Amino acid sequence: MKNIIVFVLAFLSLPAISQNKMTPELLWKLGRVTGLGISKDGKSAIYSVSTPNVAESKSTLETFVVPVTGGSSVQTFNKDSVMRDKNISPNGKYIIYNKEVKLLNVTGKDLYPELTKSNAYIFDNLNYRHWDKWNDGTFDHVFIARLANARLNDGVGQGKKENEKDIIPGEPFDCPQKPFGGNEDYTWSPDNKYVVYVTKKKYGKEYALSTNTDIYQYNVETGKTINLTQGMMGYDINPAYNKQGMLAWLSMKREGFESDKQDLVVMSGNNKINLTANRDDLHVEGFKWSDDGKKIFFWAPIKATEQLFEVTLSAANTALNIRQITKGEFAVSDIIGQSGNTLIASKVDMNHAPELYAVDISTGDMKQLSHVNDNMYNTIGLCKAEIRFVKTTDNKQMPMWVIYPPDFDPTKKYPTLLFCMGGPQGTTPMYSFRWNFQLMASQGYIVIAPDRRGVFGNGTKWAQDVSKDWGGQAMKDYLSAIDEISKEKFVDKDRRGCVGASFGGYSVFMLESLHNGRFKTFISHDGVFDLKSMSGTTEELWFTNWDIGGYYWDKKNKAAQKSFEKYSPSNFVDKWNTPILIVQGGKDYRVPIEQGLQAFQAAQLRGIKSKLLYLPDENHFVLSAQNAMVWQHEFFKWLDETLK
Repeated sequence: MKNIIVFVLAFLSLPAISQNKMTPELLWKLGRVTGLGISKDGKSAIYSVSTPNVAESKSTLETFVVPVTGGSSVQTFNKDSVMRDKNISPNGKYIIYNKEVKLLNVTGKDLYPELTKSNAYIFDNLNYRHWDKWNDGTFDHVFIARLANARLNDGVGQGKKENEKDIIPGEPFDCPQKPFGGNEDYTWSPDNKYVVYVTKKKYGKEYALSTNTDIYQYNVETGKTINLTQGMMGYDINPAYNKQGMLAWLSMKREGFESDKQDLVVMSGNNKINLTANRDDLHVEGFKWSDDGKKIFFWAPIKATEQLFEVTLSAANTALNIRQITKGEFAVSDIIGQSGNTLIASKVDMNHAPELYAVDISTGDMKQLSHVNDNMYNTIGLCKAEIRFVKTTDNKQMPMWVIYPPDFDPTKKYPTLLFCMGGPQGTTPMYSFRWNFQLMASQGYIVIAPDRRGVFGNGTKWAQDVSKDWGGQAMKDYLSAIDEISKEKFVDKDRRGCVGASFGGYSVFMLESLHNGRFKTFISHDGVFDLKSMSGTTEELWFTNWDIGGYYWDKKNKAAQKSFEKYSPSNFVDKWNTPILIVQGGKDYRVPIEQGLQAFQAAQLRGIKSKLLYLPDENHFVLSAQNAMVWQHEFFKWLDETLK
């Protein structure tokens, strides 16, 4: 087609047995694979499998080991017997761990102990709630303890903890960082002398306005703490040492911008060296030191995919060379370790949930190690997928995934769904257990997922141009995508829908007033509807301040006033005229409950066919198995009703 470069994935060969189509029930039977690490002898990969049980609305968790060269997986009931615990010091004498400590009295029971049935909260500062929890005066802190009966021969401690010590005593700061931090936020130096940890030493309103996390070094012997990233004002996270004692971490430059370009930084002596500063196209998502400490392997989005890279350090510990290891229409990430010339990482594509793969460092060739879901996929019709490049209204080339039904026939016409991604910055999810493209396509839909402005992997400017321009070029990019695919004869232009969550939900609300008859139905999940009330109730204020531009009452701030006037979907409800399903989580404090309720009420009062799916115990995601099944069935029921 004119102005389009097409890179086509070959049709995946299908087994000879009869094929089922992917359904919500089958999707929620898939095991969810997470790589944990490499065995002590370097010969095996360790991974866990979480398997949902919809009937009981919970999951079972099992752990397995598999040879890095391939072979049968064996269940292990004691992963610590084969896997080194990173929280134990290299000499096996000490352990670090995190637990909650109570530092502030903010509840009715705290302040009035005799009122035992009170559920009141009393706040005099911001950051009173975060993600899906209210601040109850507790903070996660890192503790260090000596291990009794420590055995040194294999670097693994045992026995009870002695002389427990809080290394952030009395400070109202969190490590790990909330809401998603884990033990990647703290680690040992290889000489046993230091613990480094990540925290944002700000509290209340300052915490809610800042993204300035720092990496601190705690001296185990003296108890002295120093800030290693003093003056580095953005996110500094994921500290990790090589065996020689060099520290690396991920870093963003600007305070307040949670989606700034994320670079890979190393510290050599007192010098901090940005290894990826000169690669404008790379937003580093994670990394792993090589076994010899001379290279760093990392993963980053690039052109609608995610790939592994290698950076070699020079004698001066600068980036000697950055080399892309893998190439293909897939997402490979989450390196858990190295065994010789092999990396063990996770891989997904549009038809397969994550599994562990062995990656040849020299060639990028991959061998599947875990086979948790093979039997299921062998009975399911797989979908053809392709990446196209679409010309945008400002003459840029935009990557776009197109996913087809398993039995796609180009002589037929198909209803088509435009998927609007969240973020607004981020990477298109290649395999999600909610927004699952394989599942959507298997119900008979063409699905398109454009890398509109804001998506990583297309250069820093492309990713950052969405900020303060939510309703501008990104919306034009979406319309360019649906218009281009609609030139195909197999697209039924009378049966097009638009779906998305978070910023994708915002995009749905915005496109409801802009689509000019293109779409016959919309679905918005936890979408931002009214920028003014969003900025007044969301908890991470750095997000709205940066991306919207500031406060609604600051009349001198032209960028903010433009956003509140031109880019708030609530200002354009008079142009709404298309059926819409609105989903809202009751414990979503990022895009709080009033956003979905306002949108539903507006649609109802406008006389538009509309439905509200309210999930009182869900946050910005849908985590309960049974709620997820309700979500899936309501999603497709709505499409059946409105795309006839």
